Amino acid sequence: MIKSFYFPVPWEDIRYLKEALISMELPFSLEQPSNRLELAAGEVAIVFPDLHVRDFNAVRELFGGHGKRYPG
Repeated sequence: MIKSFYFPVPWEDIRYLKEALISMELPFSLEQPSNRLELAAGEVAIVFPDLHVRDFNAVRELFGGHGKRYPG
């Protein structure tokens, strides 16, 4: 998967978000903190490839905004 953007989220929200993304059949991966990603303590990144506009809008609605560009 070519990583395009990500959302930093608290660990306690992972289960709900993961289940929602699986039910929407969207590709994603989880990444733990690293020096490449801007994550606060207690956060994990949900990473996405480029998505079709419809899928991107669904993700944006689920997360309440735009994600951060994945460092290239």
